Amino acid sequence: MISPARPVHAAAHCSTCQAVCCRLTVVVRPEEHIPAHLTTYTPEGLHVMRHAEDGWCAAMDRTHMNCGIYENRPSECRRFVMNGPYCKALRAEYDERGAAGVRQEPVG
Repeated sequence: MISPARPVHAAAHCSTCQAVCCRLTVVVRPEEHIPAHLTTYTPEGLHVMRHAEDGWCAAMDRTHMNCGIYENRPSECRRFVMNGPYCKALRAEYDERGAAGVRQEPVG
């Protein structure tokens, strides 16, 4: 499903990205209209994107490893900059520790 780890110094690109950011907890704002089956609530009451059993966001298209609701994705996702410092740090952590080591903290 995901491609083998590659060096972090390589820039992420849509066709080769491991979608590590799609493993983060993304808070959904009240004004956003995300389908209910793609969201859940944390024990603390935050409305967030739901994760599937594989750890990735429920909205992610696993065939293409990209967002299935890209045009309507949450604002938290819209602010995440591919190849930005946070992206590079997450990819480095993922490459070093694997999927279990990626932080599951809210984006934003």
